[in-house]
Amino acid sequence: PPRSPSRRGSASRAGSGRASETMNFLLSWVHWSLALLLYLHHAKWSQAAPMAEGEHKPHEVVKFMDVYQRSYCRPIETLVDIFQEYPDEIEYIFKPSCVPLMRCGGCCNDEGLECVPTEEFNITMQIMRIKP
Repeated sequence: PPRSPSRRGSASRAGSGRASETMNFLLSWVHWSLALLLYLHHAKWSQAAPMAEGEHKPHEVVKFMDVYQRSYCRPIETLVDIFQEYPDEIEYIFKPSCVPLMRCGGCCNDEGLECVPTEEFNITMQIMRIKP
């Protein structure tokens, strides 16, 4: 039996609706699969790069003994401005302008004591001295 044009039109609309639903399902599936893949990749990367000793998570409370052990008087690498060491050579530009040196740092447990070096020695480093 012949169909009326309105029925044929509604049948084709229903078919395109199923195709649309299938396409939406596939796009959603691809979207969630990519999200899962990114999540797993990040989790794997986090495990591959453990935190170094002494590093802490952003909101983690650092334990008292860790703070105490890291704050006592001891040599600490400090960036020193070259003009502090050579104040009479202000007509030059130094590259780099500061160098890493081991200097006394930290705190003494007794307020009557002061953190001072027990040994001093010179270190020779190559730097550029430029006359502008």
